[in-house]
Amino acid sequence: MQDKPASFSIKNWADDDRPREKLVQKGSSVLSDAELIAILIGSGSREESAVELAKRILASVDHNLNELGKLSVNQLMRFKGIGEAKAVSIAAALEVGRRRRTEDTAKITKIKSSYDAYELLYPWIGELPHEEFWIVYLNNSNKVLHKCQLSKGGITGTLVDVRLVLKLALELGAVGLILAHNHPSGTLRPSEADKQLTDKLKIASESLDIKILDHLILARQDYLSFADKGIL
Repeated sequence: MQDKPASFSIKNWADDDRPREKLVQKGSSVLSDAELIAILIGSGSREESAVELAKRILASVDHNLNELGKLSVNQLMRFKGIGEAKAVSIAAALEVGRRRRTEDTAKITKIKSSYDAYELLYPWIGELPHEEFWIVYLNNSNKVLHKCQLSKGGITGTLVDVRLVLKLALELGAVGLILAHNHPSGTLRPSEADKQLTDKLKIASESLDIKILDHLILARQDYLSFADKGIL
């Protein structure tokens, strides 16, 4: 007679190994990503603990929480052991994290470097599955007057109306602009279309004494700055 397999239930683990108990006793910072996700999942199955299930989900996105945050409820439900309630819990928790970072960017009121612009814009467009084009309008002290989405595209691109960019710049009294768009593909290499659009906006802006200070491409927690690369 074969021995019964050991239980995968977290209830049978030592207290120090249980995610919930560890969080209460030692704080959330000591937990691994898998343990935090396991708390959201709540329970596993007879074959797999919540932590093992969480590890399997994280492995599918190369252990990248930003990529995990892009999964829809239906995509999460494709994992055996994840029903709608668990999928919703995971999606909601990751959205709370994204909104928390968005609130942190509200403290950025002046752009001193390309990294400041990246930090300002990443929560808005860095993780989107489609491409969006944004503009940051600055005064002569590089203080942020306004930021907004100018256009929204599909997977492969978006369109930009130069007239709308400059119309709002004049209304705001902006003297500097930072252009930004995301590449859902993850590549940070500017396309010829990106370069042509930058040149088009630069020429049009200069005629109104408005300067294009930078153009950022954002992708997967990283960015490329036209100004830093000397291609502006």
